[in-house]
Amino acid sequence: MASKSSIDYEAIPVTALNCSFRKKLGLYLNPTNTVAADWRTVAEIMDFTYLEIKNFEKRDYPFEKVLTEWETRPEATVANLLSILEKAERKDVISDLKEVIDDDCRKYLERQQRKPVQVPVVDSCGPRTQEREGITLYDDPQGLSPENFDAFICYCQSDFQFVHEMIKQLEQTEYNLKLCVFDRDVLPGTCVWTITSELIEKRCKRMVVVISDDYLDSDACDFQTKFALSLCPGARSKRLIPVVYKSMNRPFPSILRFLTICDYTRPCTQAWFWTRLAKALSLP
Repeated sequence: MASKSSIDYEAIPVTALNCSFRKKLGLYLNPTNTVAADWRTVAEIMDFTYLEIKNFEKRDYPFEKVLTEWETRPEATVANLLSILEKAERKDVISDLKEVIDDDCRKYLERQQRKPVQVPVVDSCGPRTQEREGITLYDDPQGLSPENFDAFICYCQSDFQFVHEMIKQLEQTEYNLKLCVFDRDVLPGTCVWTITSELIEKRCKRMVVVISDDYLDSDACDFQTKFALSLCPGARSKRLIPVVYKSMNRPFPSILRFLTICDYTRPCTQAWFWTRLAKALSLP
């Protein structure tokens, strides 16, 4: 078991902190306090924008939402959370919750040290094998050569016209890329969440996220984006590529703000848009 002195907070993600800690932290930061810094100050230090903070204010428990959004970022470690609380001059919170934090960190380290037991997994869509067979249009029915793709396209239905243009520009030109478009390539009758996860993790080298106002309301897009981010913390593998093709009225999603955007809305760079995107998707 890890001792208190041996805990490396920098190596532990904020997701290691359990619900009891989050609830207690919210009790300190959610109330509007005229003396000590509240959740708004912490959110500002976490680099959330004014509009994002105004949106968080609509929540009954705003800091829980702030923490959930922030923990998807590559810098979201326990060490950085403690540093942010210190910058907000809330050392009282650190002092009062230190034992809870250490306990959660030790439990996380113990879980990481355990070797997983290799047993078959059964989910709501039936038994899972190492890789599912016959889930896309051109899969080998016997599973000998599963269909692979250069990129999974994350989109909502209202943006499908732009997806058609993407197919035309990236598949039907000299770039000759292979895109995974769910409505076109996935066979009916499969379990959406399980199959989507497998396609993103095992079959596709990259994921293109088509960002729009409607994207922000899509549960499917939210799941796909967060799942892809979980596979590449810090975007070290350049796995996820956000694309904006029309002007937005709502704030850009904060969980993608640390990634370089491929922006089709700027007339001065439109001529380079497809070349840049194709080059990013062609990387090994």
